[in-house]
Amino acid sequence: MERNKDKYYTSLYELAAAINSARAPEFILQSLVEGVAKAMGAKGCSLMLLSPDRKTLLHTAVYGLSDWYVKKGPVSTDKSISEALKGKAVAILDATQDNRIQYRDQAKKEGIASILSVPMTLREEIIGVIRVYTSEAYQFTTDDIYFVGAVANLGAIALENARLYEAVKKTTRISDRVCWDGVLLWVTNG
Repeated sequence: MERNKDKYYTSLYELAAAINSARAPEFILQSLVEGVAKAMGAKGCSLMLLSPDRKTLLHTAVYGLSDWYVKKGPVSTDKSISEALKGKAVAILDATQDNRIQYRDQAKKEGIASILSVPMTLREEIIGVIRVYTSEAYQFTTDDIYFVGAVANLGAIALENARLYEAVKKTTRISDRVCWDGVLLWVTNG
């Protein structure tokens, strides 16, 4: 895996531009995981959101992993790098041996050596994680963790923007003028 901070800066710029675009949330989230994997030279990356009951993580966007691996079974919040859901970035050097990994045998079959799991937080509430997967043992650095953390924050903002956009669209059906959080907006009905 290649370490290059310049790639991180370029990738953050491109990902922020994607979030600022008028594209569908699915496209934006897919861009985030692909951008992280490519910038880090990793095998893959996934963005997993917490289920409504907060007991499982649901693969929402994935890059570089097989369908078989993604569909291996439910990812339990209690059995799969649970420290990340408490707000702490967690780096696993050997995913095939570490007890914090729920599906160690499947990780080995998929060719995953190391995993970095970083929480996604929206307004101080953890809503999911971004995970980076390497094919060779890799000691994640502070720069790696900060980069993925920044992307996780951008992903949370993208999800919130999508939710707010949908709320505004629904409100515009009622009126041309919308007051949102004390800000008067003029919206054209279309």
